[in-house]
This record gives sequence, structure tokens and C-alpha cells, in this order.
Amino acid sequence: MKYSFIAPRSKRFISDEMRLSFFFFAVSIAMVIGAYLFLLYKTLHFKEEHTSFSQTIKEIEVSTHSLEKKIGVIESEVKMHEQIATDNTVLKESIRNLFDLVPDQITLTRAELDEKSLILYGITPNQDIYNFMLQAPLKSIFNRTYTSFYPIENGWYSFVSSNYLDEDTNTTDGEDTQ
Repeated sequence: MKYSFIAPRSKRFISDEMRLSFFFFAVSIAMVIGAYLFLLYKTLHFKEEHTSFSQTIKEIEVSTHSLEKKIGVIESEVKMHEQIATDNTVLKESIRNLFDLVPDQITLTRAELDEKSLILYGITPNQDIYNFMLQAPLKSIFNRTYTSFYPIENGWYSFVSSNYLDEDTNTTDGEDTQ
């Protein structure tokens, strides 16, 4: 007795549909593994770049710190230069004012100028000319003024004038403060 209308065929362990399904699963798994390996490679590459960039950043920070120190040194030198230039200008103006104070009848042979003192050496026709024309302006500028006269052969006088500013008096904006 025959129960089937078709001739029996040999059965395969894996059918064509199963083979096709396994092929697609294998391709999908290969793609996932490929993507994983690609991402793993890129992650390692990015870590190497990160390490390289962080090293570069550290080097730049060190050089920046060094440049900031150099800039600080240069700025302090500029301030010192400006202070020296200002001091020189003030000193030049003070010397010009000093020579403007000296009348034509009096001849200076030497002048020593410090921060708080002025010592003048010179020749005057007589003591009165010195006292009225030079000592009066000097007394208005300095706190203490001492003058010594020495007669010379031609009847004139050689003088040494020592003028001092006191330490405790400072002048600020034209007003005396103590």
C-alpha cells in the first residue's frame, strides 16, 4: 500500500532554507565581529592620539609657564627702565633748575647732588651777593643750609654751600606731611 502520491526523496539533515538562514546568521555575526574589531581598533587609535595630545598639552603648558616668567621679567625690566628714565628726567630738570638759580655774578666750580643733599663749590664777588641772590632760594628749597666762605687773592670769595633735606619731611602734591 502506498500512502504517498510522490516518490520519496532522501531527507537532508539541514534543509536549503536552514542553510540560507545559517548563511545570513554567519554574515550578520561576521559583520558584528567586524564592526567590533573596527571599533576596537579606532578606540585604541583614539587612546594613542589622546595620550599624544595630552603630552603635547603638557609641553605647551610648560612652555607657556616659561614664557609667562619671561614676560614677567621683561615687564619688570620695562618698569625699571621707565623708573630710571623718569628719575633721569627729574634729575635733568633739577640740574637745569639749579643752574637757573645761580646768578651770573656767581661762578660754580663743582656741584654734588644727592637725593637729600646738594653741595655747591664756587666763587662769588662778595658774601652779600651770595646771601641775597643764591642763599635765599636755597633756603626756601632745603631744610638746612650751611655756607663757608674763604677769601682768595683777587678779593673774591670761594665758598662751600651744604644744603640738606630732612628725612622726616616729605612733599606730596605741594603739601607738607609729617
